[in-house]
Amino acid sequence: MNIGALEEQYKLELMSLYGSEEAKWLFSLAAEQVLNLSRNKLMMLKDQEISFINLQKLLSILNDLQIGKPIQHILEEAHFYGLVFKVNENVLIPRPETEELVEWIISVCSSRTNVDDFKILDIGTGSGCIPVTLKKYLPNTRISTLDISPEAIEVAKQNALQVGVEIDFITANILTFQYEEKFDVIVSNPPYIRDLEKGEMRDNVLLHEPHLALFVRDENPLIFYKAIADFAKTNLKPKGQLYFEINEYLGEETIEMLKDKDFVNIELRKDMQGKDRMIRARI
Repeated sequence: MNIGALEEQYKLELMSLYGSEEAKWLFSLAAEQVLNLSRNKLMMLKDQEISFINLQKLLSILNDLQIGKPIQHILEEAHFYGLVFKVNENVLIPRPETEELVEWIISVCSSRTNVDDFKILDIGTGSGCIPVTLKKYLPNTRISTLDISPEAIEVAKQNALQVGVEIDFITANILTFQYEEKFDVIVSNPPYIRDLEKGEMRDNVLLHEPHLALFVRDENPLIFYKAIADFAKTNLKPKGQLYFEINEYLGEETIEMLKDKDFVNIELRKDMQGKDRMIRARI
C-alpha cells in the first residue's frame, strides 16, 4: 500500500468520528512519526510504498483512533509552543488555549529588568507544559510547579529533562498547601469543567484523560480558583500577578470572586475562538 492510499483509508474510517479534515490531520501526525517524513514530504510522496512493518504500525494507530484513543497518547507526545512534550494517561494533553495563556505571561514578563530574582509558581503541573515552556523562554526566571499527582510530576520531570530546563517540583494539594516563599507571578490551569458539562465532551477525552485534572462538582466549580486566590494573597510579592485559565462559562463569576478577595486590575481575555478563557489580576 502507498502513502496516498493509506491516507484515504484513514479518512474513510475516521470521518464519522472526527470529520474529513481532522482525519487527514491525524494521518499526517501518525505518518510523520512512523515514516520520519515531514508533512510537505508526505504530500509529495503519496505514491511511495510503505514497508510492511511501518504499514502494521500505522494500521495499529488507526485501530486505536477508531476506539477513541487520543493521537497524542498513541504517539506519546504532544506539541506545545514549539516544543514536544511526553504525555500519557496521567496528564492532560496540552491545549492551544493554554499556549495563549503562556504567550500572555511571556510577553509581560520578558521585559522585566529585575529578571534575576523573578519567580513564577505554576499550580497544576500536569505534563509540565506551562512551567517548562516558561522556563525555556524566560531562562533567568526561577520556576516552581506544584501538582497533587506524583505520576504527573514524573511526566513533567521527564519533559523538563527533555527540553533541558531546571524546574523546582512540589508534590502537594493546593487546597491544603502552605508555603513561605513569595512569587512575582502565580499561574494556574486548574480543573474547571463542571459535571453538567460532560455531555459536551468527546469520548476520547472522557475515557482517556485524567478526571482529577478536568472536573469539579457543579455546586462548587470555583473551588480551586478560590484556594489559589487565597494562596496568592499570601504568597505574591507586592504588585504580583495572578493568571488563570478559566471555564468559558464562568468568567464573570471568577471576576467577582477575585474582587471579593480584593484583587485589582482584573483583566478578562478571550481565546482565538472568541471564548472567555484567561484572567489576569494583581494583588
